[in-house]
Amino acid sequence: MRKSLLIAAVAMLLISGTSHAQFGGVVYDPTNFHNAVLRYYQLCMQLAQLQQTYRQIVAQYNLAVQMAKNIQNMPARYQATFSQWRSLTTVPNVYQNTGGWVNGVNSGALSVVMGGYQQATQALGRYSPQEIAGMNPDELQRATANYASVELADGANTNAMATIGNIRANAPAIQTQIGNLQADSFSNKPSLNSEISVLNKINAANMLILRSLQDSNNLRLAALEQQVIESKRQRDAEVTLINTDIDQRANMVNQVKQFTSGLGNTLQSYRLP
Repeated sequence: MRKSLLIAAVAMLLISGTSHAQFGGVVYDPTNFHNAVLRYYQLCMQLAQLQQTYRQIVAQYNLAVQMAKNIQNMPARYQATFSQWRSLTTVPNVYQNTGGWVNGVNSGALSVVMGGYQQATQALGRYSPQEIAGMNPDELQRATANYASVELADGANTNAMATIGNIRANAPAIQTQIGNLQADSFSNKPSLNSEISVLNKINAANMLILRSLQDSNNLRLAALEQQVIESKRQRDAEVTLINTDIDQRANMVNQVKQFTSGLGNTLQSYRLP
């Protein structure tokens, strides 16, 4: 279209440059005719540009309308029910020594955890100074290592109980937040489906994921601590066996020889009355 208009304008200009005829007494001015043709060409170019701009605006509007459409019946299509965090309640308390433990793993309060743990476990005694003084170095090292294993196990157990209690105590609030986020995601309200609203919901979901990962890492850390302590306990037991074997090989042979040699002499010199 532009090419044909340009050719027509150039032809009119060439004709106007060589024609000076008069029509009906009106003097023909080639300069005015030249300017009129140029203005007409410019108007045609502007019209073509406006038409292209209009098509672009319509395409962008149609895309915006398409992007603003919500999926129909989203709750029915995607909403699901998940398990709920529950408190530890179905625990027998026959001898009244498990209530503190249950309260500790439900609340996460450290003082409640410590009291409930001590109430439900056997108390750890202590060696007297006389008993410590009566041990040889090997016995003292073995006794104190075993004692340390129990103390470390107590610390890891109470830490795990406090972690479980904190997660369980915070679970209702987190589930409420997840429910709110789910309701906002499935809502058809325009205010909840704007670009900023969608970005805010994505950020909130990412924060909930990070918090959940943090709780999972805390639980894994508590389990890992208990595994390390159990590994120490197993290592101490194996070291005790190895040291016992070393001591037997170093001292038992001579003691057995002395015993058997003395027994042989006794048997040889024994005479029936």
